Amino acid sequence: MNAAFSSWPAFLAMGGYAFYVWLAVAVTLLSLAALLGHTLVARRQLLRAIRRQQARAERMRQGALRATPAIPPEKVQ
Repeated sequence: MNAAFSSWPAFLAMGGYAFYVWLAVAVTLLSLAALLGHTLVARRQLLRAIRRQQARAERMRQGALRATPAIPPEKVQ
């Protein structure tokens, strides 16, 4: 089996198509990095919103428990 390129400079030159090849590689890697970054930011925002919603529900539950009048013992059968 023969190697496609005889040396590192030949590999980097990509047979005269280096600009297009490395530009495509750079665009692909930048796109993947942007996608990863966006995913991480969106996940963080979603988790923050879920925590905020759970805290609000807990506050509402605590408020409802305090607002409910206690049943006097004479009314309990």
